[in-house]
Amino acid sequence: MKKIILLLCICASVATSFAQKQIFDLATFTPPKDWKKQPGESAIQLSKEDAAKSTYCLITLYKSIPGKTDAKENFDMAWASLVKEIVIVSTAPEMQTPATENGWETQSGYAPFESDGNKGIAMLVTASASNKMINMVILTNTDIYQKDISTFIESISLKKPAPNAVQPIINPVTKPPATSLPAKKDGFAFNTTNFDDGWTSTVQENWVDITKGNIKVLLHYPKDGTVFPADPDPMTNAAWNILVAPRYSNLKNYIVKYVSDYDRIQLAAGNLTDNKSGKEVYVVFIRKNNSWIEFISPDKKSFVQSFGIELDNVSWKSDKAIFEPLLKLSNCNKFAVAASDLSGKWTSDFTGLQQLYYVNTGNYAGLNMNQSSQTFQFGTGNTYQWDFLAVNGLAGNGKLSTAKSSGVFKMLNNWQVYFSKIESGSKTYDAYFTCIKGGRILWMNDAKSPGSGIYTGFGKAK
Repeated sequence: MKKIILLLCICASVATSFAQKQIFDLATFTPPKDWKKQPGESAIQLSKEDAAKSTYCLITLYKSIPGKTDAKENFDMAWASLVKEIVIVSTAPEMQTPATENGWETQSGYAPFESDGNKGIAMLVTASASNKMINMVILTNTDIYQKDISTFIESISLKKPAPNAVQPIINPVTKPPATSLPAKKDGFAFNTTNFDDGWTSTVQENWVDITKGNIKVLLHYPKDGTVFPADPDPMTNAAWNILVAPRYSNLKNYIVKYVSDYDRIQLAAGNLTDNKSGKEVYVVFIRKNNSWIEFISPDKKSFVQSFGIELDNVSWKSDKAIFEPLLKLSNCNKFAVAASDLSGKWTSDFTGLQQLYYVNTGNYAGLNMNQSSQTFQFGTGNTYQWDFLAVNGLAGNGKLSTAKSSGVFKMLNNWQVYFSKIESGSKTYDAYFTCIKGGRILWMNDAKSPGSGIYTGFGKAK
């Protein structure tokens, strides 16, 4: 492993070679011989592995994207959105000395990682120039590919940026950036969350307000009349009239569309005048599950540049995956937890029913029932009492299970809570709040299973 780290230190800059090269976006390079190459629209991957020795190396060179003027800020954003999304790194990146060549400033760093029990080194190289950045991620668990990696990195050259070639997308004189509203004080300790990818969330009366640059997004709380059994157009129009229309005027170029899928995507969009500011804006309105998300951009071009989606090209048979950049922002309804927030009684209830039939005859075999209830009662001095009840089995013949624990809890940080005893021993949960109209839901998941995504939601009794 020390040899790998030494390699990464040596290869921390982008150099030029005169060998035969290939071109991807702004980069030219010579791929290592006998490595597998997998080109894509946003990145190109080069890989080599030895299955017998369980060794591998994966190099991903990404297409240039808009960035900030500060090269270290670009590196930090890329580390959060690229490396930490791929593997679990155990430490902050160890940074190397920045390098400048051909107008590009290169920041690089590395850290140990673990992924599905496999350990190795993750390295990120970020080159910045003229409000652009190019990223390269290297993942490897061996030093046997040291020569190939070194030769590849030395072969890379980047097109020299023209002075002031890239201007900010939005002219701040005519299209000011969106700003976060002051957070609503709702009695909880944390009302604002600053995410690693640049989005900022604040709690509001009727939605969670999230902003980044000149884009504002409203995560509307569920409201009567906005989701009901109907064809896509009537439901979307009704939700638009309740949640969107009252705050705007002068609607133009209004469209309503949907994507046919078991998890149907419904959306609307149009140009409007914001009644409060008097400014022209472009609004996109999309449904995820039973909630609606509203995107507010200075104009249509800004929306397309930010999310890469041209709604005029969407039809009922489009791949719903194109909406992932929009729908993933629903995860920004997430706020930290303080010990003082937990006072009182929090409950979680679950019911699942299964109609059973015999495979051979098709005759009815009964109703299988699964019901459970959990309660946390938080008291003074960080004390708590936990109760669990479950009924499982065929209707009329269910089996009852119960469990109780009590002890003291403490916040290990703003996102984790430790309980001295849950059933047979202590337990730590990852925890966060989501907001709803007039309250919050507490979500907790066993910290030993962070990848399971199985969070239990607790509502606070009023």
